[in-house]
Amino acid sequence: MSSEKEMYQALHPDPTKQGMRVTKAHFDAYHAALLQVIPASEEGVFYSDLAKLVEPLLSAETLANTKSMWWITTVKLDMEARNVIERVPGRGKQRVRLTTA
Repeated sequence: MSSEKEMYQALHPDPTKQGMRVTKAHFDAYHAALLQVIPASEEGVFYSDLAKLVEPLLSAETLANTKSMWWITTVKLDMEARNVIERVPGRGKQRVRLTTA
């Protein structure tokens, strides 16, 4: 099995929902990019801004072969489920930040 087709079971933060089974290479690319753009600061970053922040960090090949918002959402949910990031509490547009614990 080539590493390009290696699969990864992403988790979902809602225990009643099933995470997606995805290509590990794409998952890793988006995961690394999200770690670079999501701050640990109290205010975090708007979820709606993640695509414009992440896309410049990804290879042209990855962007050509993926739908970036779908992947950002899938990887973000997995990161929430694994307590790598958290949603910033409050009303309004969703914001996320790295967990400090």
